[in-house]
Amino acid sequence: MQITKEQLSQLIPKNPYIDQWFEALSVLLPDYEINTPNRIAAFIAQCAHESASFTALHENLNYRSETLSKVWPKKFPASIAEQYAHKPEAIANRAYASRMGNGDEASGDGWRYCGRGLIQLTGKDNYTAFADSIGITPEEVSDYVQTFEGAAQSACWFWESNNLNQYADSGDIETMTKRINGGTLGLEDRKKHYEHAKHILGA
Repeated sequence: MQITKEQLSQLIPKNPYIDQWFEALSVLLPDYEINTPNRIAAFIAQCAHESASFTALHENLNYRSETLSKVWPKKFPASIAEQYAHKPEAIANRAYASRMGNGDEASGDGWRYCGRGLIQLTGKDNYTAFADSIGITPEEVSDYVQTFEGAAQSACWFWESNNLNQYADSGDIETMTKRINGGTLGLEDRKKHYEHAKHILGA
C-alpha cells in the first residue's frame, strides 16, 4: 500500500507543504517497508506528534529557567538555570554533553547534533549511523534533515533501526513510543493521531 496525497492532506490538514511531503514519503516509505495501512498509520501518527504535524523540524530549546530545572534537574539546578535560560545553543551543549556520542559541553556537539527531522534525530551516534546509511558525513546531516526529503528519510531510518514496524503490526503504540521518546510522553496524543490515521487509511 502507498499513501495518497488526499489521505496525507487529511492527516496533516493545516500543513502548507502537502505536495513536498507527499513527494518525499511516496519514495521513502516503500524503501523502508513502511508499506501497510497499520505501518503507515503508526509512522504518520508518531511523526505528526513529534513534529507538530510536520511543521517543526528542529528541536525547540528556548526554555525558561524554571522549565530547565524541571526537564533536566541534574544538568540545570536552580543555582545555574537562569544563566542558560532562553539560550538554545548553550542549553543544548550542556543538556546533551558527554552522551549519545557527543563530546563535552565545550565541544559544541550538543547543539551540532540536537534534535532535527520528523522524529527528532539526536546525538552524534545517531547522526553518524544515519550518515553512514546514506553515504554522507555527520556534519552534512544537520542541513539535510531540515529538508523535506532529509527530515522524512531520517525518520524512516530511525524507524527501521529500532524495528518499529513490528510494533506497528501489533498496534503496540506504547512500546513504539518508548523506543522513540525514551518514555511515554504525549502517549494520548500519539494514540489519537494513530486512531485517526487508521480510520483515514482503512487499517
